[in-house]
Amino acid sequence: MNEPAQVPGVDATEAARLAEAGHVLLLDVREDDEWASGHAPQASQTVLGQLDPTAVPRDRPVIAVCRSGKRSTQATHALLAAGVEVRNLTGGMQAWAAAGLPVVRADGGPGEII
Repeated sequence: MNEPAQVPGVDATEAARLAEAGHVLLLDVREDDEWASGHAPQASQTVLGQLDPTAVPRDRPVIAVCRSGKRSTQATHALLAAGVEVRNLTGGMQAWAAAGLPVVRADGGPGEII
């Protein structure tokens, strides 16, 4: 099986800095239960299986996010093919949490990555 081509990536610290400044859209492609359990405060969610690249805002670059970086790599490929400026969050939400960055539940309380 061929490995997918490399996608442009960004580490969690840089992604957080860019998101906090409003320079990027964090697009979390995990399932609803994962999102509800814990996500980046600035993120928006679209489940990977429902991702419509034509519906993704193009007013700023996108950083695709998942748990480990595998699903967001798929999302990044799809978005790149549609002409969206996008990078993949290297290591996903696991790397985000490991960097000590905030994770919140759907209700705004402290979250966890499942």
